[in-house]
Amino acid sequence: MTPLAEFAQQIVSGVALGCIYVLVALGFVLIYKATEVVNFAQGELMMLGAFFGYTFVVLLEFPFWLGLAAAVACMAALGGLIDRVVVRPIVGQPVFAIVIVTIGIGFVARSVVSFVPGWGVDTRALETPFTGKVAAIGPLAVSHDQIAVMATTVVLVATLFLFFRRTRLGIAMQAASQNHLAAYYAGIPVPRIFSMIWAISAAVSAAAGMLLAPIAFVHVNMGMIGLKAFPAAVLGGFGSIPGAIVGGLVIGVVESLAGFYLPEGFKDVAAYVVLLAVLAVRPQGLFASHAGKKV
Repeated sequence: MTPLAEFAQQIVSGVALGCIYVLVALGFVLIYKATEVVNFAQGELMMLGAFFGYTFVVLLEFPFWLGLAAAVACMAALGGLIDRVVVRPIVGQPVFAIVIVTIGIGFVARSVVSFVPGWGVDTRALETPFTGKVAAIGPLAVSHDQIAVMATTVVLVATLFLFFRRTRLGIAMQAASQNHLAAYYAGIPVPRIFSMIWAISAAVSAAAGMLLAPIAFVHVNMGMIGLKAFPAAVLGGFGSIPGAIVGGLVIGVVESLAGFYLPEGFKDVAAYVVLLAVLAVRPQGLFASHAGKKV
């Protein structure tokens, strides 16, 4: 393989990995944009989604796509429940308290997974209809799993875009995120909207976990990928959905190139080096906006 082909191969791998970061970063951004809460358990929600998918597809032998839909539905319900039971009672408390609570949710999630029968701390394999299949595109070899990750990410992002722009519920969510009090006065049930946003965020993370599982396996520590998705959200401008998309892709490509061209160990810190470099020049992130709020 020529050096140019090797470079292109790493770009493709980085984009596929970046798509996972995009979905998890979107979860961060959706919750923060609406509620101004940074959910540091977002990676653990992705991990739970992967385990739910493993349960439905492997243990219960559902068809893959039905198992994916069931896992997403379960995580949507769990996300709404977390907001209603855990987050909503502490709204109005210092930001530090809310941060600690979301970190605690992550620890609880990992602990619960470790003792659930059939889950535990062992690494689990989750096969998809694409596992083991490779497509040759010129000199490049692209696995069907990577193609599925990229295609599914495009579909989910497009669906979210249309949902927020074209549906009454999506517009109501935007209004609630712009001005809580004005949304109340307009008759929008803001607490219920917040629970729905948590549900959507958890559902998107579950899809990310199901897409990542065939590549990185299912295990209790896979939620640590949230530590890479968080810089992606910050890089794009926290609160910006286009920023989360661009930030996730940038982090994925940089990590893939660093792992291939740089000495061992640089891959794990490349995302943070890029983040620091960008924030040194543009502290608000690439796509952050300081425009006034409106409803």
